[in-house]
Amino acid sequence: MAVNQGLSHLSDHFLMVTLVLYFLAVLAFAADFAFGRRPVAAPAEAAVPELVTAGAAGGAAGGASTGTGKASTVKAGPGTGGPGASIRPSLRDASFWVRAGLGLTVLGVLGHIIGVVIRGLAVHRVPWGDMYEFVIAVTCVAVLFFLGLMIRYRPFRLGLFFMAPIVIIIGLAQTVIYTPAGPLVPALNSYWLAIHVTAITLATGTYVVAAVLAVVFLLADRNARRAAAGLPVRNAEVFRLLPSPERLDQFAYRTVVFAFPLWTFGIMAGAIWADEAWGRYWGWDPTETWAFITWVVYACFLHARVTAGWRGRRAAYIQLAGFACLLFNLLGVSLFISGLHSYAGLS
Repeated sequence: MAVNQGLSHLSDHFLMVTLVLYFLAVLAFAADFAFGRRPVAAPAEAAVPELVTAGAAGGAAGGASTGTGKASTVKAGPGTGGPGASIRPSLRDASFWVRAGLGLTVLGVLGHIIGVVIRGLAVHRVPWGDMYEFVIAVTCVAVLFFLGLMIRYRPFRLGLFFMAPIVIIIGLAQTVIYTPAGPLVPALNSYWLAIHVTAITLATGTYVVAAVLAVVFLLADRNARRAAAGLPVRNAEVFRLLPSPERLDQFAYRTVVFAFPLWTFGIMAGAIWADEAWGRYWGWDPTETWAFITWVVYACFLHARVTAGWRGRRAAYIQLAGFACLLFNLLGVSLFISGLHSYAGLS
């Protein structure tokens, strides 16, 4: 079927509106740090997040201790790292800027979904047949998952750290890798596209959320360690408003636990599709190889946590190594290595 150019342009307009709304949400979340309400200050001896006391998964600082029984009360809730914060803060207690940022994010994701759906209607297929479409779909999944995290755990002030990279990614997609709507290349003209690539899209979007959480955890954990050691701390006010390092570590772990089975299923579905298309389940094509490497690294992350009890920084480094492999698979392989999957719309 011919591409409906009118619907294609309409999809582009919705996605540009989405980008603007997400950008305004970033400004709102940033304004919260500048102008939002602050939790009541706690005694200094209770201000160290509990992950420092736990030693961040048996690392070198495993012997760190707050030296006071009051530290055990520092179980900062998901919405703020400040002592005394409720475990599940209410949106009604959030500042105007947080509510504005969440509202803009919800409006943006609605436009995002509509833009993706209209793109699919324009091309008469699932709208992730090239790299541009894939990135747009992945970011939509990432924002939806993050909103789910907001609803479940209410870490409202993570919005800035998450939405800022989403704005950058969508901006690059709209300018650098934009691909006009068009028909599929013959190699992708299969119902397995809706199975294999959908699973990979869902997993990748969720891994994006986990990677952001891991980066924020590393920053917050470094801040907490410096505070525990009596060293100067930069941006202490910002980190005091975030979830505790322990909570961030838990969020990242649970997110990977959700994504890993999707990635596994995606690889298995891809192997079945490869057998139908090329007559073999596995041929060590560069994309196949790096997808497997990514799977191994994330499997090591989960294995280290479950069996060795790794927490904190070491686990976060493994998770980010897996995400780096995933990015290389999606971008590096498409840009620099030719193979059977070299039809993603990047060159």
